[in-house]
Amino acid sequence: MQRMQICPRFERAVEILSKRWTTLIVYQLLEGPQRFVAIENSLTNLSSKVLSERLKELEEEGIIERTVYPEKPVRIEYALTSKGQELAPLMEQISEWSTKWIELPSESDDLQSDKSKTE
Repeated sequence: MQRMQICPRFERAVEILSKRWTTLIVYQLLEGPQRFVAIENSLTNLSSKVLSERLKELEEEGIIERTVYPEKPVRIEYALTSKGQELAPLMEQISEWSTKWIELPSESDDLQSDKSKTE
């Protein structure tokens, strides 16, 4: 049986999106433009340094855009580009798949305790 060769573009896409926090940042920005602090507050355990790095990487890839508003104080917002918006169906499918197949520890504990009560 001949092995299927992985497409370099697919491999690059997975490389970009599989970096820690990247997909969650994109998912968060599906709600619309947000400031740095709003993204940071929505993702617990994400450091400012890593968030800053990921936002720069996503901007370099053309997935997000950074808009600076010349107000006082200066306001900076991050938003998905059309390239980033096209990830929405993928994110929706991952969300549906995870709801169906991923069990959270507290959910499995609840199921275990319910089973033991009925036995």
